[in-house]
Amino acid sequence: MDKINYFLYHIPGKKIGVTRDLISRVVDQQGYDLDEVEVLEQSTDIDYISDRELELQQSYGYRVDRQKYKDLYINKIKSNTMHINATEQTSTFPCPESKLKGRLMDNMGKTWETTHGTFEINMDTIKWIMNNVTTSQYTMERCYIYNKAFAKYFQVKTHAEQAERFPFGKDAYQVYLDGLTTRSNGTLNYMQTDNRFQLIRDWAGERGLYTKGDKKTQFCKLMEEAGELGRAILKEDQPEIVDAIGDMVVVLTNMAHLSGTTIEECIDTAYKVISKRTGKMVNGTFVKDEK
Repeated sequence: MDKINYFLYHIPGKKIGVTRDLISRVVDQQGYDLDEVEVLEQSTDIDYISDRELELQQSYGYRVDRQKYKDLYINKIKSNTMHINATEQTSTFPCPESKLKGRLMDNMGKTWETTHGTFEINMDTIKWIMNNVTTSQYTMERCYIYNKAFAKYFQVKTHAEQAERFPFGKDAYQVYLDGLTTRSNGTLNYMQTDNRFQLIRDWAGERGLYTKGDKKTQFCKLMEEAGELGRAILKEDQPEIVDAIGDMVVVLTNMAHLSGTTIEECIDTAYKVISKRTGKMVNGTFVKDEK
């Protein structure tokens, strides 16, 4: 289990205090800039840092706290012990996202059981949780993570080593890793009903297409596949028609990704336009009405 680092900080002319998170406590909560704060000491020994805080408060002439930091901290932990509700797919935390980091810090070392194994709260997992947590759709007072994504990320002990071994390079490994999290999280709306396009992106990312390819080469590939489709239509070759259309969808999916969008967004945008069109069929082609 990771040890907690306690910071004994000084705001000149104001106060001396202890915190585990300078940014959250001093900058976000108290409104000071970091250049207005000096760290006097830091330690993983809560007994030492608690006694030292009172000593320095007295020596600097500040008001001395009535209660030691460790006692306040322990009482806070007792009151903040949280029950994590684990289902087959998710682990739900009983607080809003805005308060989750503090609650996780208060429960450092806590473990809970899931179908994907035993999960633990430590500094590494807190960082991942905060980057991937989602607010419940039923209440703003709860938030959750996807267990599969959590387990997949942390079952790799050293991502640096894995990246070195990845056959398509380090950049492609990161795309692959990001894909694992996104795919398992299901954070994109289309993932709720159909993952075909995401499977294409995963395949392309794992092979380095997004790190070494570009839109121009994909456009050339699209023209090549269009030619294949044209030949298949002339020959009335149904299997080849299916294959060529599928290949074109793959290319278009990758082209969209390389252009900073998604194939789903392109389809949705096009449909919003055509759904409002009126017109008629002329010689086998739909001709829209002129406005």
